[in-house]
Amino acid sequence: MSIKHLLSEIIPEISNMLEKSIKEDYHVAVGEELGRSGREGVYDILDALLSVLFPGCFSEDNISIENINQYISEQLRYVSYRFIKHLKDSFNYMCIDQKCKDCDCEQRAGKVLSDLIKTLPEIRKILITDIRAAKDGDPAATSLDEIVLSYPYIEAIATHRIAHELYKSGVPIIPRIMSEKAHSKTGIDIHPGAKIGESFFIDHGTGVVIGETATIGNRVKLYQGVTLGALSPFDKEGNPRVGEKRHPDIEDDVIIYANATILGGKTVIGKGSIIGGNTWVTSSVAPGSVIYKN
Repeated sequence: MSIKHLLSEIIPEISNMLEKSIKEDYHVAVGEELGRSGREGVYDILDALLSVLFPGCFSEDNISIENINQYISEQLRYVSYRFIKHLKDSFNYMCIDQKCKDCDCEQRAGKVLSDLIKTLPEIRKILITDIRAAKDGDPAATSLDEIVLSYPYIEAIATHRIAHELYKSGVPIIPRIMSEKAHSKTGIDIHPGAKIGESFFIDHGTGVVIGETATIGNRVKLYQGVTLGALSPFDKEGNPRVGEKRHPDIEDDVIIYANATILGGKTVIGKGSIIGGNTWVTSSVAPGSVIYKN
């Protein structure tokens, strides 16, 4: 085939076919603040929020302790000016999709942004319990600084705690963009809907999956490859189980070892239980149990 034939015959034909599919079947119609460039913008905002929580780890600048307040204020102003556009566009997208009437997307976006910023001190307070849990639970950890600077789970859980606040506020798309950024970078997949208590630690981390309706208590420790998943995402008629409790509850002080799989919305792992590696659990476990595979 000659390049002339490609340019004059094949490319116009393919362009017409793709145009037809884009117009008639599906295209990303989420607005400029949520398209590809918007996704990169959300990444940038997330990085700025993480740098506010841990300036010495996530910021690109060297910040002295004397200038920390100025740095935080500047970053939060930067986030506010940039994020309000994304939030407003996400709510506007939802209104169009759901055919809402008389919605004030701008006012709602402003409240979500304000609530998130007000929550940052509490998010940091909980994250410090997560960091200390890693120090207490990993003999290889030599310092808190080592954990914050090098453990991938810190970025995963910090991202989750930000995304979870947005998820609770009903923000569409953006929380998942944030969680999937952390997933792609750390190998830890936490849906923003999951409820996770304090002093949470994932050792190693790669391959961990935590589903949307999972709840995790305080002082829980997971190892690599653990799945807190659903028995089936579909009901008996083959429809997605939207709005149902699909993922397990993990009570306080539970340890779940590598590659264990725990499934089902009615499955409860009782307080203080130990779930051994490579186990498959689909029913509830009494508090203080030890479950393992021979």
